[in-house]
Amino acid sequence: MANTAVNAECRKYGVAQGTMTDQRYTPVRLSHLLRHCSAGAIVRGPAYLMVVRDIREWTDRSGQPGGRVIRYVEQIKSALEIDRELREPPIANESKKGVEGVCVPADIFPSWMRCLKCGYLHYKPWDDEKNFPITCQVCHKGSLEQMSWVLAHQDGHLAEVPWHYLTHQHGRLPEQKQCSSTWGAPYLIMKQEGARYKLRCSICNASATFEPRAPLAYTGNAQPWLRERTEPSETPAKILELNDTRVHFATTQNALVIPPESRVRVGTVVDRLYSSSEKLKRMHSAKTGLQKKQAIKQLCNEFQCSPEAIDFAVEEINRGYPLYGKQITPGLLLESEYKALTEPMPDLLDDEDFVPNHFTGSWHDLVAGLPVSTKPAKVGRLVDTVVSVARLKEIMVMKGFQRVNREGPLVPPDIDGGGDWFPALELFGEGVFFTLNESVLRGWERQDEAIKRATPFLRRYEGSGMNFDPSVAVSPRFLLLHALAHMLIKELESQAGYPAASLKERIYCDPGSETPMAGILIYVAVPDIVGSLGGLAELAEPKRLMGLLTRIFDHAEWCSMDPVCSEHEGQGPGLLNKAACHGCLLIPETCCAYGNVLLDRLFIKGDRPNGLRPILDFVAGEADGQA
Repeated sequence: MANTAVNAECRKYGVAQGTMTDQRYTPVRLSHLLRHCSAGAIVRGPAYLMVVRDIREWTDRSGQPGGRVIRYVEQIKSALEIDRELREPPIANESKKGVEGVCVPADIFPSWMRCLKCGYLHYKPWDDEKNFPITCQVCHKGSLEQMSWVLAHQDGHLAEVPWHYLTHQHGRLPEQKQCSSTWGAPYLIMKQEGARYKLRCSICNASATFEPRAPLAYTGNAQPWLRERTEPSETPAKILELNDTRVHFATTQNALVIPPESRVRVGTVVDRLYSSSEKLKRMHSAKTGLQKKQAIKQLCNEFQCSPEAIDFAVEEINRGYPLYGKQITPGLLLESEYKALTEPMPDLLDDEDFVPNHFTGSWHDLVAGLPVSTKPAKVGRLVDTVVSVARLKEIMVMKGFQRVNREGPLVPPDIDGGGDWFPALELFGEGVFFTLNESVLRGWERQDEAIKRATPFLRRYEGSGMNFDPSVAVSPRFLLLHALAHMLIKELESQAGYPAASLKERIYCDPGSETPMAGILIYVAVPDIVGSLGGLAELAEPKRLMGLLTRIFDHAEWCSMDPVCSEHEGQGPGLLNKAACHGCLLIPETCCAYGNVLLDRLFIKGDRPNGLRPILDFVAGEADGQA
């Protein structure tokens, strides 16, 4: 697994250069640099906490971005409405000589530390002589620990808690002398008294109780590593604990690489020529026959190929390689992926970046041999298309971050929004994809009770302020597909041995599109590993998938928390779940594209006492000519 290193930028503090085992470097997985270790996040190092600087400083010694450009993603950029380059975060590796490569810079933060013995606060107590841990300058006995709180604002700002102001906020008594901040030497004291903390100034004896929940005007720079002061805001800031998830929300978007870009042959002459703007410009600038001949000869020497290969590459690029004139419609992300998953591709090679193998024919053959009235036969007729995705490539893009809540602006990873790239990753994996029978689904979702049960979800979702990507239109169809996806992930964990946290879902749902969508992709994708990741794609084999899906409908009938779970009218964030708990539908949040909300098991099993028929009833009805 590729790592990079976060560099704590401690040269002036005397932390020695060296390998990632030294205090100055912290190894971080690449995928973490797009989420909880991304720009603006607080990262725990081996001896201290630090805040990651923005991507304007993720550069090499020449000042150029340290990560490589990700190519052949024009369809994804269009679908995600991105007009920047996509680049991997810089990569650094540990060697005998130390850390080689470009590290991601960070600053020690918070800068205030507290003595665990006497309670004195120290501001940036490290110097050229000291490594961590640091001993108190006052009592010379206790160890210093970074403060556990930061000041955050919903506009994305982050700063130190103003400890001097909080200590002196109630003013001073007449007999007290004027007190000003003297951060060069410890003078503030924090002592714990029961469940509260008491602040006191050793110079003027002013004191105050620390109230982290009290609103506070934001004071400080926009970010700890920036010098620009922020404009005053009417919205108060919040004092948050370091481990509070509201300190940093990273916003990422994901999309699959699909044809024609998934079919590009990396390393071929046409790929190498297309990927080098300088060499391509050299060919196009050759006007005369002699100039073209010299340019081709030079490229033949560089690429170690024949002149015919250069001619073919130039011809392909002139024809529109790699998209060959395919029209890209901005925003149509899931529709394009759904089409690529459901339509067989001719001349498919096993080493392409998107390899769907269709099992639909053998699935219907299996179902035809089952007794009509059995549950496996009903499940089989409910499922329309079955695809094993032996290889896939997913692009994850970090678009920015927010603090305190999701209502504030999205802060881009370069802070000012003036950059020309976003950090992104290529993830490789495999998966299982299937669709539901459209005629059965339409008959089920037209039930008055299905619409009635979905209405509170829609109303609460619209009032929650949540906005997922890919976007979601709350409907009975979506709620059914989402519940099925979660139950399949839990089934894969219990029956097939896959850790649920390693799996992801992708819901394709749109009854009103030109091609109505009702599909589920369950997949695994990680950086830098190409090939099988445990045989997930093999579970699309009809007999194995039939067993998994049949057990899903069995397990949907009952939850260990019933009847409480099945009778719940609203739970979870924004009350956006009904019959969904850790015993039946909830999965690790990293797996769910929709924040573990918009879940209701009753859309699978039905609620007959209240008139909601399960979807398998409509399969039987179709067989009897009733649907």
